[in-house]
Amino acid sequence: MSRPFSPRHSSPASSFVRVNGKIRAREVRLIGTDNQQLGVLSLSDALTMARQQGVDLVEIAASANPPVCRLIDFGKFRYEQAKKEKESKKHQHANRVKEIQLSATIDPHDFGVKLTHAIDFLCDDMKVKVTLRFRGREMAHQEFGFQVVQKLLKEIIPYGHPDAPPKLIGRGINVMLSPLPRNKRARNPNQDKAATAPAPEEQAEQADQVEEPARSPNARPETVSARVPVNAAQPADSFGHSPFAELNVKVGQ
Repeated sequence: MSRPFSPRHSSPASSFVRVNGKIRAREVRLIGTDNQQLGVLSLSDALTMARQQGVDLVEIAASANPPVCRLIDFGKFRYEQAKKEKESKKHQHANRVKEIQLSATIDPHDFGVKLTHAIDFLCDDMKVKVTLRFRGREMAHQEFGFQVVQKLLKEIIPYGHPDAPPKLIGRGINVMLSPLPRNKRARNPNQDKAATAPAPEEQAEQADQVEEPARSPNARPETVSARVPVNAAQPADSFGHSPFAELNVKVGQ
């Protein structure tokens, strides 16, 4: 019974690589194990050379004429391809843009939260678009908006830099921030705080490890009793002034 749909987790056709006997070409341009060009050889000669060296014949450029093949262990080839894909994904963060919105009358606490988000994005190699919108009569005092933006730019100097000076576009101020290179960028203080803070599980373990006072096996369980010192001052009656408080009792008469 034929399957009408392809498997969900099947590999795409672009990632398919022909190896050894699956290569369909009369002649191939061969690259040796030391990355040296060996010229154009017939497919049978290339397979014979791969068997002699104990490696695989891997097709790396099927669209070329003739196809380009390489003498390499197929497991090593897959490892190199996976490593290249991982490195390319690291540089894709620079193309991602995060937006942070401010206001001319922003609260200091809210400003600190926005600044923390901007530092986190820059430390993750992302660009940050800062937008400040004026509402109503705030357009008459644009200098306050520029002061807020300049304050943010001053705080993120160790982590990023503006691509251009802040500009007034319409009813708002826009500026784009780019992260500094990793070797010139300061460490993210938010990650350092998270790393030094103990985990909730560790806090629970520390609470459980509190030493209790040693008790003898024959000790009786403690009972709660209210003991009033002999010389302690007695409190006044909770319902008002006690008539016996001012009574003088003479002893020995």
